[in-house]
Amino acid sequence: MTKMKSKYESFREKIKVVLYGTDTVLGRLFDLVLLGLILLSVLLVMMETVQGINQKYHSQLIICEWIITVFFTIEYILRIISIQKPIKYIFSFYGIIDLLAVLPMYLSIFFPGASILSVIRALRFFRLFKILHIPQISHQSVQLREAIEASKEKILVFIYFVLISTVIIGSVMYMIEGKESGFTSIPVSIYWTIVTLTTVGYGDISPITPLGQFVASFVMILGYGIIAVPTGIVTAEFAKNSLKNNTVSGNKTCKNCNSQVHFDNAKYCYECGTELPNI
Repeated sequence: MTKMKSKYESFREKIKVVLYGTDTVLGRLFDLVLLGLILLSVLLVMMETVQGINQKYHSQLIICEWIITVFFTIEYILRIISIQKPIKYIFSFYGIIDLLAVLPMYLSIFFPGASILSVIRALRFFRLFKILHIPQISHQSVQLREAIEASKEKILVFIYFVLISTVIIGSVMYMIEGKESGFTSIPVSIYWTIVTLTTVGYGDISPITPLGQFVASFVMILGYGIIAVPTGIVTAEFAKNSLKNNTVSGNKTCKNCNSQVHFDNAKYCYECGTELPNI
């Protein structure tokens, strides 16, 4: 019993090295193969929607998609059994994406056409950052995530304000233009407001009265300001976060590259990885 358990633990360790060991040869090789299969899978789904290719190679495309799906399914199961805390992986960002990557083909058995959702596998390309293991990229992604989290309340308040504005403007346009101009109801008018406010402007509905055109002009100008606000909020938090997470200290100069900009409580140089002096 102990021997069998030992073999199982040994198997788990080997699988863990391959699946999670981005610093090992086998781990990096597996990750590169995985990225290649993800790219191939997305291309197969795209080709399936091209009528000429699909008519000629439909069976071959489906077979290839199923082979890749089976591979991803086995990989997902192995990821669960090879780590100490599988629940943590299952409900993690990458765990949820890995699950979503295998579901569409199985759903297509009951819901024809669901296989198109396999393009969600493109999200697995986020693993590229983990594979490359470049400190600058990792740091910037962390800073961006922290900036978005810090500004989410402001953005929610902003979206709430925009939603109220669209209801009010849509109702006003319904009163001004009426059914004759295509504003057949308040929901339709709200749809026009959203399309105009986001500067998309489909042109399927447009005001014809002078007052309506004046309001439309105001909404268009307002739209440019609205687009800039969320960007400004996140950028401000990003800049604030950059200043908070970096310290310029002449007493903590790197012996190798002479850099003086480091993370708070950093033990190693951000630029070259050399151990920093303790002060």
